[in-house]
Amino acid sequence: MMFTGSWARLKFWYAFISNTLIISIYFVVLVTDGHSIHDRLLIINNGMMLLSAHCVSALTCYFFEVNSRIDFLQRRTIEAEKNKSNAQREELELQAEQLANALNSLETTQAQLVQREKMASLGELTAGIAHEIQNPLNFVNNFAEVSTELAAELLAEAAQPEPDLPALREAAEDLRQNQERIRQHGRRAANIVRDMLAHARANSGARVPTDLNVLADEHLHLAYHSFRARDPQFNATLTTHFDPSLGVVEAIPEALSRVMLNLFNNAFYAVQQRQKTEVNGYRPEVQVYTHRSNGHIELRVRDNGLGIPAPIRDKIFQPFFTTKPSGEGTGLGLSLSYDIVTKGHGGTLSVDSQEGKFTELTIELPQSKEPEKAPQTEL
Repeated sequence: MMFTGSWARLKFWYAFISNTLIISIYFVVLVTDGHSIHDRLLIINNGMMLLSAHCVSALTCYFFEVNSRIDFLQRRTIEAEKNKSNAQREELELQAEQLANALNSLETTQAQLVQREKMASLGELTAGIAHEIQNPLNFVNNFAEVSTELAAELLAEAAQPEPDLPALREAAEDLRQNQERIRQHGRRAANIVRDMLAHARANSGARVPTDLNVLADEHLHLAYHSFRARDPQFNATLTTHFDPSLGVVEAIPEALSRVMLNLFNNAFYAVQQRQKTEVNGYRPEVQVYTHRSNGHIELRVRDNGLGIPAPIRDKIFQPFFTTKPSGEGTGLGLSLSYDIVTKGHGGTLSVDSQEGKFTELTIELPQSKEPEKAPQTEL
């Protein structure tokens, strides 16, 4: 029974014992008081009735007190459970707050890493653009120097009493051609700067008709010159197979630029690492293909580098996963590229590789419903 060991604390016992003593004394007094037997029997019967009523009332008190104690224990149990639940809820709220703070911290850290990745891409793009600008500037400087010499010759010949007209015409023609070359290369440098400014200002995320062939060709060479700026000894064969009937795709050019730079840099890194281990007979090569079929546009980047081991092939698109040594990669490049292609453009990004042989990454994007003529890039 639930009250075993606590019977002495039940209040009805005190009333029961005191009433029993009173009735017992009453019987003793009646028996010893000298009443007749008939009176004694009547008194005994009355006493038994009182005793029975007393027992019934005692039992009734007992059940009421037991029920009261059960109700009290239930309330105590419910209160204890409630306090326990409140404590658990407070603990869960504290843990939830700690998890929320940790999540905010992780999101902040991830945002910083993403920004670092973007800045790294911008740095690589800047290095490539600097190389691209340097070439036309070299031509401009060289032709300007030659033009200065030709102008001096023209002035000297014109100052003669009898100038040689054929020589003057030849020098003037050379000067005109040099000025035309200066103009062409100056426009080329201006176009590169214009594209750079457009890339830096393009933050609206708007989709525009984009020629994937032009975008891939530009950023392939930008990435290559950027890689060579970091490692002047690096060389690789660049092979392109651009589908002339590709048309355009509705895309965000600055976003796809980051994807291409990342894929090209990874390809150059892979062939560079293999070149370090296979000095004799190995020719680094990076191939870029575009192809249109079934309403989709494909861009494939293939290198004959180290390849990707099968156990980690499914992990390369996971955030923060990298096979590069510490400090050389954040592990966000392919993850960001995957999100840009799949979430930002409704396309797919897949990988095919054979360890020690090759790696090929394929971007597939939905094409515009009505292919437009690709815009011409002025050089």
